[in-house]
Amino acid sequence: MSRNIKYIYPNKLSIFRFFMDSEGVRRNPIPFHKRYFDKLGDSFSLKIGFSKHLILSRDNDIAQHILLKNQKNYHKSKFQSVYLAKYLGNGLLTVDGDFWLKQRRLIQPAFHKQKMNQLVENMNQTIVSELDDLLEEKPLDLFPVMSQLAFNVVAKSLFELSISEEKLHRIKFILEEVQNFLIKEIRLPHKALWFSLSGQVKKHLELAEENNHIIQEIIEYRLASKIEINDLLNMLLETRYEDTGEGMSLKQLIDEIKILFIAGHETTANALTFTLYLLGKNPEIQQKVFDEIFTIESQTEDIVEQLQKMTYTNAVLNESMRLYPPAWITDRQNMEDDCVGNYNIKSGTLIGVSFYELHRNPKYWENPEDFDPERFLGERKKHSMQYFYPFGAGPRMCIGAGFAIYEMCLTISHVVKKYHITSAKNEIQFNPLITLKPVRVEVSFSKR
Repeated sequence: MSRNIKYIYPNKLSIFRFFMDSEGVRRNPIPFHKRYFDKLGDSFSLKIGFSKHLILSRDNDIAQHILLKNQKNYHKSKFQSVYLAKYLGNGLLTVDGDFWLKQRRLIQPAFHKQKMNQLVENMNQTIVSELDDLLEEKPLDLFPVMSQLAFNVVAKSLFELSISEEKLHRIKFILEEVQNFLIKEIRLPHKALWFSLSGQVKKHLELAEENNHIIQEIIEYRLASKIEINDLLNMLLETRYEDTGEGMSLKQLIDEIKILFIAGHETTANALTFTLYLLGKNPEIQQKVFDEIFTIESQTEDIVEQLQKMTYTNAVLNESMRLYPPAWITDRQNMEDDCVGNYNIKSGTLIGVSFYELHRNPKYWENPEDFDPERFLGERKKHSMQYFYPFGAGPRMCIGAGFAIYEMCLTISHVVKKYHITSAKNEIQFNPLITLKPVRVEVSFSKR
């Protein structure tokens, strides 16, 4: 793009307003984002210093442009490529460019539908075991329960028989500690020097390294045993690069496994928590899910066939993820100048797309605040899917989406056929961190 072209950005948020709101934005940006969108339009911009521009959008055309139509010009920002990579290494979530494409092509076959079908029985057994001793007849903080369930499903799907409970708990502890500190680093950049001088950065880098050693031990044990087990680790060990015919290095395998733990457990736990809460608030919808599960189980005992028939349960899950998208925001930075809609933007512009706001934008959704699973059934589904980003979009769409849907539908079906769910609170609270994390979402379970 010629340097003579005038750059055109969306309506600007004043830097004064931004700094006035900064402490509130740090605690929970979503109410402030909504206020800015309502005042400035579906996209707004912020200029920092003399040349740095930020854009935040809930516009579907912009989302489509940066994630699909011109995705090659848009790379992940340093929040993901630098901050996350420092602790999680160079896996699919944190890398870009040719190396990302090489890794995606290598790992994609392990997440093919036929491969996922092979993991379903093990997944199902883990879910049943995790739900076996749910607290009944008393309000229960749901997220810790779903977090433990989702973590164990990922762990058993990855390692099946190769990991002790002690190591499993340690991996979970380290990943949670590192993520909590990572949020501080991202949201409090002015404290970077203090974090370093006080030893907090060193402490969390050491935790990340300990995690590497635990995963390395598991991999080396599997390799030495020469046992073939039908789990994701075995599938990843069998993958080969197209150009060399070689497998992943040990370091790369460790990095990818860490990413699978992070991406595969927290977002699923979030979505399950919000979905079960919404079912507890809407007993008539809960009953429809129960009726569907009862009908399906009378038709077939095959778990994969049951999952494929869960049309209404899937619609409920989709509507829950519309209202509370687990990955609530994404960002990209353009490598070259670009035209996005009516805007001419300079290279290096950081563009954030709020899926939370896009999923509630009245321009695309009728009665957007209502919980209405019918949006994702029949003819209405075609319309809804155009504006729906529960797993992102384009080439970088979440590689484990199919795995997550299987896990969530199985969990919902097991809970609903065994329990009546009642939500204890009228209002739902959450904390928009890297993911949209539920806060004290309480429900009660009573036997059917």
